[in-house]
Amino acid sequence: MVDLRRIRQNPEEIRRTIALKGVDLDLEALLALDREVLGLKQRLQDIQTERNRIAKEVPKASPEAREALIAKGRALAEEAKAAEEALRAKEALLQELLLKVPLPPWPLAPVGPDDSANVEIKRVGDPPRFSFPPLDHVSLLEKNGWWEPRISKVSGSRSYALRGDLALYEFALLRFAMDFMVGKGFTPLTLPSYAREMAFVGTGHFPAAREQVWPIGGADLYLTGTAEVVLNALHSGEILRKEELPKRYAGYAPAFRSEAGSFGKDVRGLMRVHQFHKVEQYVLTEASLEASDQAFGELLQNAEEIVSLLELPYRLVEVSTGDMGPGKWRQVDLEVWVPSEGRYRETHSCSALLDWQARRAELRYRDGEGRVRHAYTLNNTALATPRILVMLLENHQLQDGRVRVPGALIPYVGKEVLEPCG
Repeated sequence: MVDLRRIRQNPEEIRRTIALKGVDLDLEALLALDREVLGLKQRLQDIQTERNRIAKEVPKASPEAREALIAKGRALAEEAKAAEEALRAKEALLQELLLKVPLPPWPLAPVGPDDSANVEIKRVGDPPRFSFPPLDHVSLLEKNGWWEPRISKVSGSRSYALRGDLALYEFALLRFAMDFMVGKGFTPLTLPSYAREMAFVGTGHFPAAREQVWPIGGADLYLTGTAEVVLNALHSGEILRKEELPKRYAGYAPAFRSEAGSFGKDVRGLMRVHQFHKVEQYVLTEASLEASDQAFGELLQNAEEIVSLLELPYRLVEVSTGDMGPGKWRQVDLEVWVPSEGRYRETHSCSALLDWQARRAELRYRDGEGRVRHAYTLNNTALATPRILVMLLENHQLQDGRVRVPGALIPYVGKEVLEPCG
């Protein structure tokens, strides 16, 4: 959420941001509603002042005047009640609009309507050159018996079940990622895969991306698509000490996405499934660009190191204003090479949101001068499966169809090559 005072003082800045990020929001309606709210608050204050004046005059008034003053006081009370009801309704509408206001982006972010405007800023490693016709990841799964084809009749489309060495490989990857994050000083947490609505509002997943989230019937609970939702709500309503910041968390939870609107996209294999597993990086910093930039660099470096240890070729992409989402200050995606597609695909998304989430979730701290301020938030993937398996299988495949295990993972897997499942 953007500070309402900033919107009032810099409407042109917000108007430009709405256009840059392609947000469906009528700023003029928001500003008009804000004026109505301010007017109702002023009217309530005036009514209360008048009622106080009347209350002081009643004891001193003549019987005839007293009756008139009492009647006027009752009329003012009724007017105040109506104004309060109108104020509550207007404030609720204003809050709905405020939740849609996008954060002005990093000044150097590429300007464009979608991912076509994203800009490559770094490339590391060369795509593999095979001396044999390489297989795509689905063919490798089928050839080695590494997935259970019957699962779709049990759990529906876009579900997956791994078998044999690949099932153990998935566990190994998640433990490897968590150990890596602990080594970087992050506090590990295992988290629920569901949260209350307020947590989704806090991250910005509601109201904008509500269609991507599955509700749990009969409760104010929804399945999360990332541990960020829970991590961002952990300190909601608290006032932390500056000395406690930054908070660095590595959260693991199974994740769920409805994939609404993605019909026909990546329906084959492991690229886009309804349930997956994810270790998420999350940082809460003091409200300074310097602290945020430092944390952003750390989160991005962590992702690069993880992918490098997995021995995968990748690139970094500076995300454009129209592709980064309404709450982002800056976003850099890490994309890994997919041999069968001849292109890079996103595996990590590093985001800085300044105080946009903190204002929604009431994430606050007391600074060195004793002032209570909203913190800054950042997040990035550490590792998510099964998508990363697509790249690992295809880039590390051997001529006989087996798959090589990267050196950093051998201690976790206990072998150098993934063998077929009988």
